[in-house]
This record gives sequence, C-alpha cells and structure tokens, in this order.
Amino acid sequence: MRPASFASFAALLLLCPLLHATTPARPNILFAIADDWSYGHAGSYGCQWVKTPAFDRVAREGILFTHAYTPNAKCAPSRSCILTGRNPWQIKAAANHVCYFPPEFKTYAEALGEHGYFVGMTMKGWGPGVATNTLGQPRQMAGQPFNKRKAPPPTSDISNNDYAANFADFLEAAPTNQPWCFWYGAIEPHRGYEYGSGVAKGGKKLSDIDRVPACWPDNEVVRNDLLDYAFEVEHFDRHLDRMLASLEQRGLLENTLVVVTSDNGMPFPHNKGQAYHDANHLPLAVMWKRGVHRPGRVVSDFVSFIDFAPTFTELAGLSCSQTGMAAFTGRSLTDIFFAENGGHVNPARDHVLIGKERTDVGRPQDSGYPIRGIVTADTLYLRNFEPSRWPGGNPETGYLDCDGGPTKTEVLKTRADPQQRHYWEACFGPRPAEELYDLRHDADCATNLLAWTNSVRSIQPLAARLQRQLFDELKTQQDPRMSGQGGQFDQYPYADKSMRGFYERYIGGEKLNPGWVNETDFQKVPVPSEIKP
Repeated sequence: MRPASFASFAALLLLCPLLHATTPARPNILFAIADDWSYGHAGSYGCQWVKTPAFDRVAREGILFTHAYTPNAKCAPSRSCILTGRNPWQIKAAANHVCYFPPEFKTYAEALGEHGYFVGMTMKGWGPGVATNTLGQPRQMAGQPFNKRKAPPPTSDISNNDYAANFADFLEAAPTNQPWCFWYGAIEPHRGYEYGSGVAKGGKKLSDIDRVPACWPDNEVVRNDLLDYAFEVEHFDRHLDRMLASLEQRGLLENTLVVVTSDNGMPFPHNKGQAYHDANHLPLAVMWKRGVHRPGRVVSDFVSFIDFAPTFTELAGLSCSQTGMAAFTGRSLTDIFFAENGGHVNPARDHVLIGKERTDVGRPQDSGYPIRGIVTADTLYLRNFEPSRWPGGNPETGYLDCDGGPTKTEVLKTRADPQQRHYWEACFGPRPAEELYDLRHDADCATNLLAWTNSVRSIQPLAARLQRQLFDELKTQQDPRMSGQGGQFDQYPYADKSMRGFYERYIGGEKLNPGWVNETDFQKVPVPSEIKP
C-alpha cells in the first residue's frame, strides 16, 4: 500500500462513523457481472427453472437485495454508470450505447489502480464503444485484461473464455500483500442462443417455467427461448462458483467483497434497451465475510448501480476528491453492509431514477428514444420525451433497439393478427408521453393506467406528483433534458462507423448487416389501417 493512501485511509477511519476501529483492512473486490440477466431468475429469488447455486451462496452468506436497479438498461451506458458513480444524463456521450466515452470521466477501476490496487478483468468490461484518453490512447476502463485461458463451450453460442481460469491467472499475478480488484465480465446470457439447448443440454422441461410474462405469447417457441437463456445464466454461475473456490483455496475469501449482478435485463422484447420494470430491475447479492454484518439478510432498500463506485472507493480509503473522479451522485452501500437488520435499512433509499437516450441506431438521424422515470415500491412513472418516434427502432430497419431472437420473431408475427396484436403493441408499438404502472399488480407493465379513461382522473394526481419529484431531482443533477438541451444526446456520434447513419443508408438501398437482428425483423410493408407515429 502506498504511504499516502495508507494515511488517507487512516484519517478516514477516524472521521467516518461507519468505518470504525474494527473495520477490516482494505478489501479485495470481485465484481461479477452477467450480460443481460434479469431480476428474479435465481434460486435465492424463488426461481425453479434457473439454477444458481453460486449466486445463492453469496446471498446466503451475505446480503440479498430485492430492489437493485441500473439507471439505463443497455450494456454500455449501464456499465458507464457503474464505473463512474453518475447517472447517464450526467456523463455526456456515455449516456448512449456504442459511444465515444468522454476522457474527462475517470472510472473507479482506474482510480483504484492509481491508489495501490492491482486491477484486472476478463472478457467484457466497459462497452461496446471507444474509450481513449486525451492523447487518443486506449483506456483500460475496468482493468488489465486476463483472457488467455480457453475451454470448450457447452453450446455453439457460449464463449470459449475460461473465465474462472483467467481469474486464477489474475490471482497468481497479483502482488502479495496488495489489495486487488477484479471485474468478471461474462458475455452470457447475451444472445445468441443455441435453440433448444436448455432442454437438450440443460435437462430442462418447458413445463418448468411457471409463468410467461404478459407481453409475450405463451407458446413452445418462447418457452424454449427462456430455457436457453436460463442455460446461459447457469454457465455464468458455474464460473462464479469456481472463482469462489479459488478464493477459498488461497485463503482470500474472508476479506474479499464479492458483488454479483447483471448490466441490464434479459435480451427479450419489452426488456433490454427499454425502461419498463424488468429492464432495469436486476439481481444483486453481496458477500464480504470480514465486513458485512449479520449475513443472510434480505434487504429491500432501493439501490442504484451508481452506488457501486462510491462503495468501492470508500472501502479503499479514498474520498471522491482523492480519486480524481467526477463527483459521485450515487451513495456508498456501507450503511447497509454495516447495519444489523434486514428489510428496509435506510428510509431515504425509497426510490431510484432511470432513463435512456440512444440505446441503438435504426431511427432517422441516429436519434434515440429519450425517457426519464422514477421507480418506487408501488409504481413506475415514465416520461417519454419524443413519443412520435418508434420506441424499439423503426420497423423498416428491423427494430434495431431489440436483439433478434425467437421471442422477438413470435411477437412480430402478432402485428398483423387482431387477436394477438396487443403483444406487438406492448413491445414495439407507439407510446404516449406519459406512462404509469402499478407494480403491485402489474409487474410486467402491461397496463398503462394513464391510458384507462375510467381511471385517469383518480390517477393523474399521483402521476403529477411523481413527475414533479422526478423533474426536481433531474434539475438538481443538471440533466440537459430539463433545460431544453436534450437534443445534444442525439448529436453525439455512434462510435461504430459501419453502422452510423443506418436508417438513411438502409432506406437508400445500401446493404447493411447489423448482426444483432434477424432478416425477418425488417417489416417493410405497413399493416393495413395501422396508425404510425
């Protein structure tokens, strides 16, 4: 440990009531993040068709969170929030997917590396996008890569990266008596999937699924798709189990903070890339044997991904100013770690803010679908700033804001079927400027209460109150949308030049292959009598 870092940490121990004299030495940090894994799909949450013994162990020997959220349900902006401790509307171009990450925003991994931590990662850190410093040199946003180890994958669509073996290489490389921070960035359960693998290789049955969300058809294709997703979640969990075993074998588990979560919801319609509840609501379990009080607690406090960076830097003995990072909007989770009770620990943690800008191309001028929202225990309120745009991307360019897959195909089929068209409308149809959902009775967000003429009069005061609270906080955080400057998010260039200007180029006849959607996703002919935005 560097002398300056030790001195600052010692001072913090004296000044901060949470970090009292018995607080452990600076912990190691293992941050395990799946790619597109939704809340509830783990044994600890009562799910029977996704087996996650490693996650369940972390929850059982630590803390299980029931209200953890990403502010933005797409890979790059979600990870930007994790790394900076700031909301997407506070990090300029990094609010967008596939962006040029602004050099001015340092990440917690970079800061820890400058203050005595050995920092590494495997596979997917921050991205997709381009991150360079002011000299144009590539940045190691989540740490030094460890990717040499390979292993035969269980399906053709699962990575051959031997995540756990690469973590072992990292541990071997870590200097003795120096704290470390490792980012385990799996690319599962990101699409694609080997169709039928959940049944054929995972030993699952279609009947294992207790419920299909209300926004998709309940049929064999969709259920197979869900089980294939589950099989990939389990792959992520198996490597986590091996990592925990490696820590135990080396005697490192006691003082390692283990955080397990996902970047955004599952890659299905109405979910990833959107702002409905299942898009932003994510699994989270934390274990730190030497630090967390009363392990086995289930905590219902609302926590945001912007809380991770201030947590990690505080436990490293660093104030935000010492890190050189932009001021944190998030709050350290140590109030929960060091509490004695479960349930709702901190009354101030009673809501989170969410939102999005451009989560992919496919609309004219590469424009996004800007949303801001607030989630409370009972409600989700959304404000759509450009309701004239297609929320999932334009039909004629393949709804590029939603990954292609069997469930998307099944939903798109319903567009021309009057009996089932409500599935398409829920996932891809035009939306009003405001939406309000009762999460107690409609967790799938299938019924917008503000669209029910019989309930608008009684519901409108609640919507108005939530909008005031949302806008007041956004103004405090200097969200450009609140000052009429939100158009700047559409002006930031898409970092993948081969896909930039996709709508105009595709409509103009250029052959483009985006890679993440299917050919059948492109719906060139409007359905008769359809009202387009």
